Parts: sequence; C-alpha cells; structure tokens
Amino acid sequence: MFSVVLQGRHAGKKVVVIKQQDEGTKEHGFPYVIAAGIERYPLKVTKSMGAKKLARRSKIKPFIKVINYNHLFPTRYALELEGLKGVVSNDTFKEVSQREEAKKAIKKLFEERYQSGKNRWFFTPLRF
Repeated sequence: MFSVVLQGRHAGKKVVVIKQQDEGTKEHGFPYVIAAGIERYPLKVTKSMGAKKLARRSKIKPFIKVINYNHLFPTRYALELEGLKGVVSNDTFKEVSQREEAKKAIKKLFEERYQSGKNRWFFTPLRF
C-alpha cells in the first residue's frame, strides 16, 4: 500500500508500507509502520536520449524509516512486491551496515519496477 509522508524530513514523499505495528513497542510507544520510500525520484527521459544518459536519469535514491501513523496519508494505490517484506525488519535499524544493505536491496527492487513501467504514479514526484 502506498502512502504519502506528511511530516518531517521526507514530507511530501511517497512510501510503501512494509510492516505495520498497531500497538507500538517498548522502543516506539506509538502505532507505526516500517516504510520504504523514494528520497530522490528518477528524472524525465525522452526517446532522443542515449542509453548512458537514460541509465543515469533513471537512478532512484531510497530511504527506510519508522513512521508514526499520524504522519502518513494513505492513498488508493497499491504495490504487490513480496521482496520488500524480507528485506526490512525491526532489526534492520539497529546497525548502520544492515540499514545500508537494506537500502541497496530496495534500490534494486525499485529500479527494476521503474524500468518495467509498472506503478508509474509511485515514481513521479508530487507537485504541490
């Protein structure tokens, strides 16, 4: 399921909800989601661009974050990507190296999805 972040550093960015925690935990005493989103969206590409330029402009910079329910705006769009669920968990946030590995895996999944042309809405930045 896609959502839009309303508050904080990534406000206005689109995210995919990976895992939901309705009750909260000892570390986070509020209901939250673990979400993966796009920090830097791919740039516009045209037919006249070469393969090298096309590859450069199709790069995506992802982020993973624990986000309070209150700071999310759910949308009607959805993403059926089972690969995301195994990549990120609560333990991912304990070490920087694990976090970086998770981001690399998410980047690969997002870029494959973008190249295939599916979920076009997710890969375009919000204009407001």
